[in-house]
Amino acid sequence: MSEKPLIAITMGDPCGIGPEIIVKALGNPLVTTGCTPLVVGDRGALDRAVHVCDSRLKLVEIIEPEEAHHVPEGAVALVPVSCLAEGDMQYGRPTLAAGDAVHSCICTAARLCLAGRVAAMVTAPINKEAMNRAGHVYHGHTELLAELCGVDDYVMMLAGDVLRVSLVTIHEALRAVPGLITRDRVLNTIRVTADGVRRLTGKSTPRLAVLALNPHCGEGGMFGNEEELAIAPAIEAAQHEGIDAQGPLSADTLFHFAQQGLYDGVVAMYHDQGLIPLKMLHFDDGVNVTLGLPIIRTSVDHGTAYDLAGTGTASEKSLLAAIRMAMGMAGE
Repeated sequence: MSEKPLIAITMGDPCGIGPEIIVKALGNPLVTTGCTPLVVGDRGALDRAVHVCDSRLKLVEIIEPEEAHHVPEGAVALVPVSCLAEGDMQYGRPTLAAGDAVHSCICTAARLCLAGRVAAMVTAPINKEAMNRAGHVYHGHTELLAELCGVDDYVMMLAGDVLRVSLVTIHEALRAVPGLITRDRVLNTIRVTADGVRRLTGKSTPRLAVLALNPHCGEGGMFGNEEELAIAPAIEAAQHEGIDAQGPLSADTLFHFAQQGLYDGVVAMYHDQGLIPLKMLHFDDGVNVTLGLPIIRTSVDHGTAYDLAGTGTASEKSLLAAIRMAMGMAGE
């Protein structure tokens, strides 16, 4: 049996580019050289993607994940979890059936990871609204996976070769963010981030930058007091635990220094604060990695790109980066 790690790749929204970028990524020999991929998805959606991308990739349906090690050269194993009709997966038009299939793919891959039958899972982009309308109400992959894994202390990080950014709050309305910035929440994010960056970089004591919430770190309370009441006390507590966390630091200048390699990771207070600069540098090769789970999960850092679905032109670079990161974490 192959010694290469078995990695499950979920198809994402079949109405978007997920199946196409999977087909294109799995055509790259760097993937199959470093791992044994296993696609979790819909046979019809993947067959259609093979045709759209003019690929020679062969799909072999299996029942048990371990069978993926024995598929012929030039073929990739597929665990089918749905049988969608053509009308259920029209390009750019998400449906309830597609949303339900998305949920099934994620759950199947996560349970295989939890059972130790695959080493990691990599997820293609989904449509959260379609999944919610199908009765699976979650803000996104991260929250669903946290529930499946039974954990409360999890962190979403976006990472590239230059920047690694984690978030204290994830998918929240901006007006709700200040009330969610508490000492305990910031401290937990710092802890989980430090542990995750250790695994990603191999550094025993990574250096973390912790951002302020308000402009100019609140300017002594003139623009807000979250820095004084929550963020600074969390940083001090983390430092007492031996974590090299610096801050609060003003977001409008920090990323200039972070991109020069002065920090191994950045803890941002809310979604756009951290991800706008991250995607400026890593739009094509950024990876979404969920820290704090008992399993390895990485993902693309982009959406379903409905305008490109069916054209075969969507870039697979982020998915390739996510697969490479999963391989590295699985092999550590």
